[in-house]
Amino acid sequence: MKKFCSALTCAAALVLNVASSNVCAQVKIGVVNSSTGPGSMIGIPQKNTIALLPTRIGDLGIEYILLDDASDPTAAVTATKKLINEQHIDAMIATTTAPNSVAMIPFIADAGVPMVAPVGTIAVIQPMTEQKRWVFKTTQNDAVVAETLIAHMAKTGVKTLGLIGTGDPYGENWSTVVSELSKKYGIKLVANEKFQRSDTSVTGQVLKILTTRPDAVLVAAPGGPAVLPQATLVDKGYKGKLYQTHGAALDAFLKLGGKKVEGTILAASLLLVLDDMPDSNPSKKITQDYVTAYEAKFGVKPPTFGAQVYDAGLLLNEAIPLAAKKAQPGTREFRAALRDALESTKALVASQGTYTMSPTDHCGFDQKGGNELITVKDGKWALLKD
Repeated sequence: MKKFCSALTCAAALVLNVASSNVCAQVKIGVVNSSTGPGSMIGIPQKNTIALLPTRIGDLGIEYILLDDASDPTAAVTATKKLINEQHIDAMIATTTAPNSVAMIPFIADAGVPMVAPVGTIAVIQPMTEQKRWVFKTTQNDAVVAETLIAHMAKTGVKTLGLIGTGDPYGENWSTVVSELSKKYGIKLVANEKFQRSDTSVTGQVLKILTTRPDAVLVAAPGGPAVLPQATLVDKGYKGKLYQTHGAALDAFLKLGGKKVEGTILAASLLLVLDDMPDSNPSKKITQDYVTAYEAKFGVKPPTFGAQVYDAGLLLNEAIPLAAKKAQPGTREFRAALRDALESTKALVASQGTYTMSPTDHCGFDQKGGNELITVKDGKWALLKD
């Protein structure tokens, strides 16, 4: 009888321990973010958004471990290794800039850690490789945004186009897609200039563009650096149409550019023009909830870049319970199951649109998702109606 009772006690203790383990199981999510350096204009609201993500999903606790890469690819790789080797993370949200995200891919793939990247460049997920199958992204692909802009150019009579973009994966991919799409729409690309994010002058590049007399100029740069080429074009007397990518979709662009960015046209998330969107838009309520929560905590409205991290949280929120049915957090099996769950995402309505992933598409937006034509009117963002 004593042996029976002892065995029963041990069994009960084992059951209790398993139940306790399930309740207390912790999912570790690494976050690499550019909250300092040239990318900080984008990185700070993304960092802030982490505070709004869930700390519990079902019976699982969620821990976010945040490191700053100072907008430097080498620092991003160092942070990645630290999170993988010392913190043993289950997933990654990273990072603010395209060059940093691209640099991290070999290391997260080797460790089998799924990464959700809040960046624009398609280079993080295409062409699909064994390494890139571990990466998902929450921003509309550049080619989709570019087609929206170039279709508008063609519709409004633009025949010649000048392009100036950053000399990194972001600008280089825009150069590729614009070169292809301009031919499709019968627009001649007459100038294609590059500059560095840290540059303080682009006068030389702008003067070269002006000699070609383009009907429109597109600036392909993220965050604060997007202002310099446009301001220089205006200062040098350019009177044609000025377009920007979704990289310029933040209020700081308006403040830094002032009157020099008036009339700018870009394609970006509905967050910029939320009040102009119909209530029937499936993303409107989710976006409004995010904006309300962000304003309550930080006292300002978030830019679209914060929403990219918010959507990363929504994707993980849906995928983590599915992965937990197959393996325990902290194991390679859990990370693999989490990758598979992210890839199986179907019709997930989020702040920027609806995500449907597949083995060949780790972004999952359609042509319309996260992609509204917007202009600057009287110093504010406005839905373009023409």
